[in-house]
Amino acid sequence: MSVDGWHTLLVLGGIRSGKSEFAESLVADAPTVRYVATAPAGDPEDTEWATRLAAHRARRPGSWTTEETAADPGRLAEVIITAGPNETLIVDDLGGWVTVLLDPAHQPADDTATIAELAAAVRSSEARLVLVSPEVGLSLVPSTPLGRAFTDALGATNRAVADACDAVALVVAGQAAWLKPAAPAHAAHTVPPAGTSPEAEPSRAATPGTDPGAAAGLGAARAPEAMPAKATSGRAVPADFGAGDVTLPEVLTPAAAPVPGPATPEAPGTGDWAAPTMALPMIATGLVIQPGMELPMPDDYTGPQAVDRLATLDVPGAGLGVLEQVVGFAAATQGTSIPRPWDAVRVLLIHGDHAGGASAGAVPGESARRARQARAGRGALARLAAENRADLQIVEAPTSAPIEDGPALPADEVEAALRYGWRLAEQAADAGVRLLVLAACGAGAEAAAAAVLAATAGAEPPTVLGRVVTEQGEIDDAAWMVRCAAVRDALHRTRRSPREAKDILAELGGGDIALATGVLLGATARRLPVLLDGPVGTAAAMVSRDLAGQARHWCLLPDHGGRPGVRLAADVLGLTPLVDLRLDLGEGATALAALPLLRSALTLAATLPVHPSLGGDDSDNGDRTGDDDSGNSDRTGYGTGPDEPDFTEPDFAEPEPAGPGPTTIGSDEPVSPGRRAD
Repeated sequence: MSVDGWHTLLVLGGIRSGKSEFAESLVADAPTVRYVATAPAGDPEDTEWATRLAAHRARRPGSWTTEETAADPGRLAEVIITAGPNETLIVDDLGGWVTVLLDPAHQPADDTATIAELAAAVRSSEARLVLVSPEVGLSLVPSTPLGRAFTDALGATNRAVADACDAVALVVAGQAAWLKPAAPAHAAHTVPPAGTSPEAEPSRAATPGTDPGAAAGLGAARAPEAMPAKATSGRAVPADFGAGDVTLPEVLTPAAAPVPGPATPEAPGTGDWAAPTMALPMIATGLVIQPGMELPMPDDYTGPQAVDRLATLDVPGAGLGVLEQVVGFAAATQGTSIPRPWDAVRVLLIHGDHAGGASAGAVPGESARRARQARAGRGALARLAAENRADLQIVEAPTSAPIEDGPALPADEVEAALRYGWRLAEQAADAGVRLLVLAACGAGAEAAAAAVLAATAGAEPPTVLGRVVTEQGEIDDAAWMVRCAAVRDALHRTRRSPREAKDILAELGGGDIALATGVLLGATARRLPVLLDGPVGTAAAMVSRDLAGQARHWCLLPDHGGRPGVRLAADVLGLTPLVDLRLDLGEGATALAALPLLRSALTLAATLPVHPSLGGDDSDNGDRTGDDDSGNSDRTGYGTGPDEPDFTEPDFAEPEPAGPGPTTIGSDEPVSPGRRAD
């Protein structure tokens, strides 16, 4: 998966539109690129065509290699499908490929099948792939049969390849417009590749030496057959989860409970913002998540700059203490030395149970009740989300099988869970969310996370598995021993299995941890920071290291919660917990409880003035405003540099010192700002 959010891309454009330059710029950061040239050499006396080819060759960097496929049109699909996951390919262009395909030297041939083979190769490509193609369907219909044959063939090819690609861009006059994905689309609005029957194909006649449309009547690629709904872990999975056209779970906005007074009791499943949550779809999207992905890193400079800047502020005492880490983290992830407090927050609650010994001691149906409670706007997580003005999105993960007996989740479902988690993060970023809180609830989730930690960090299961506490607050040692035995047996069963990230998720992690891993990777790709809270999130962070090492740098851990597995993961990941609240209200609740404190630290860092000893203004208004040469006040107290956010300090007035004596006038009349109580 590339940093830009696509893995396979089709670039369309007219003649001299700049489509090739645009395509080449997208892969300029790749260390090596294989340039696949499809056009035939042409007539040796055609100097204009030779000049075009020479210009293309001269524009390519010296580190690129070139591969010719003009001799055989079927060679292109072979090159694409055999490319490795660490390769980058640019195919320029499909117009030349269609010209070769229609050449009489290759006739008779099944052109429809050849186009279908190309689309299938693009869809299954492991390499980062960019294909360039002329868009000839916007002009007048050609007046000759040969011209119509070429435009029909190229149009069919473009439709089939566009359907197979993750993204499609159209370049017009040097300006790129993204056609796919431009916005979440519904399957009803998707135009499938045109299908043709043999009877509908006109006869083909061509002669050597004709123009690029040297043949007639190429049928379009056949549309793929409809895929039936797939049963996954006991859940019916929607069949339309393909090419990114599936509806994601609804984002809920909880309302704060009235204060004072107790909350009004509500019937189960009802509330001001009750809404259904769809099950996790498990059909491939085309997104490729693989080890060694190069995703963005936070800014290396703004984080230390923000921490150094704190030493210049008029901060009483020793300053912000450990909360300086929050300022540095926010500055690095926002790319500014004066970060804003997080305003748009979304909580992702992943609900997924684990069968077998991992769930020993758990009350049957309790996790499902917690998820329903959150959907109804009740319970600790929903109330804390409401107080923090945070959205809440509840995702249903498939139930994981007993890890002591076999894999927790099939490999294909792990792939789909990773993709779906990535899409959830992308949806949040597109909606303007500035901070994700990763939460989870599920029977046996802590034991599965302990198994993942034991496999990734080499720990013994008893040292990373927390005690089992009953609803009555008692410690259940018997259930804890059953969980330890399940984790031990699972590790013994997989002792000779690969320890790759996806293998660990399939054998030990299950659906919830796989989905959480996808969320972390997608958030990293979109530069979206994440608050971790609990075993599932930290286990996902451990797994994500092998897929993209940058992911852990976008994570912040407010509290370890007293859980030994979380402590171990924090040490391995280099995450320092900020507080030690030891709340036990479920995953995500501690992060939301600590969020106001984190926001307060960022507010102070953004609004406090420079200390007078370092040149700060110590006048009545100097601690809140900074006047420029024109006498205008910026009301920020820290200048107006180009990297500073548009942050306005809350409107308040500081009263003059009242001096000794009472601070009220009369019995209960408060002192007005600027008025003395004498």
